[in-house]
Amino acid sequence: MAFLFVKWLTIALFGFFHPFYMSVSEINHNAKDKTLEISCKIFANDMEEILKKVYKAPVDLANVKMQVVNDKLIQDYISKHFSITTDGKASRLSYIGFEKESAAVYCYFEVANISSVKRLDITNSILQDFTDKQTNIMHVIVNGKRTSTKLDYPKKQASFNF
Repeated sequence: MAFLFVKWLTIALFGFFHPFYMSVSEINHNAKDKTLEISCKIFANDMEEILKKVYKAPVDLANVKMQVVNDKLIQDYISKHFSITTDGKASRLSYIGFEKESAAVYCYFEVANISSVKRLDITNSILQDFTDKQTNIMHVIVNGKRTSTKLDYPKKQASFNF
């Protein structure tokens, strides 16, 4: 009996300390402003590590003195790993900025001149070049209707119809 308890405790502890890799993106259609408002929540340490790896530069997302450099790196990285096609037309993401809150970094983007949405096709490979354990969750809100999906590596594309 004690052996069984130790076995399950070991499995539970391994699961507790074993890291998981996830991002959460939310795309909200703001009909009044005719925009898509996009936020991506990513573990800050994973984001820093991939930016260091890809750009071979020092990265500290909490350092306000590095804000301009961090903005450029994040904008470039996300634009290469996240894209949206709205009703069959490629949408241009405009970078708004980022903020770091404890263990997460929130990256903000916007797509202008979107008066209505019937279909969104999204490519999201954020951090898939960091680990093959990456999961990207996406929530899309159009006309008050929320739809979600999960992309496990290597899947990187999803479509939403409204």
